[in-house]
Amino acid sequence: MASDSAWRSAARQLPLRLPAGAFFLNSGLSKRGADQATAEGLQQFAATTYPFLGKLDAQQFVRLLSTGELAIAAALLLPVVPAAVAGAALTAFSAGTLGLYLRTPGMRKEGSLRPTEQGVPLAKDVWMLGVGISLVVEGVSDHRR
Repeated sequence: MASDSAWRSAARQLPLRLPAGAFFLNSGLSKRGADQATAEGLQQFAATTYPFLGKLDAQQFVRLLSTGELAIAAALLLPVVPAAVAGAALTAFSAGTLGLYLRTPGMRKEGSLRPTEQGVPLAKDVWMLGVGISLVVEGVSDHRR
C-alpha cells in the first residue's frame, strides 16, 4: 500500500518537478563551457548582492554555479530524491536569485516590487520559490502519513 501511495505522490509532483528540473538542467549545461567574459559577467552581477562571491575566480564561480544547477536538476528529475530534499534545494536557490532581484539597483520600479524590463528575468524566478515550497510541504506531509 505504501508503494501505491508513493507512486501517487510522485505522479502529483511530476508537473512541478519536470519543468523546473528541465530548466535547471538546461541552465547548468549551458554554463559548463562559459567563456571568460561570460564567467566574469555572471560573477560580477552576483557579487553586487553577495560580495563574498567576488573573492572567487570567475571560472571557479561559474563552475560552482553550473554544478549547483545540475545538482538541483538531478534532485528534481530523479523521483528517488525525496520531495522535501528537492524542494529545499530549489527553495534555497530561488531565495538567492530573488535576493539578487530585490537588492540589485534597476531590477524593480521605483518604490515597487514590480520589475523593470531588466528585472523580469529574475522576478519570474518567484515561480521556483513556489515550486520549492510546494515540494517541501508535500514531502513533509507525505512523511508524516
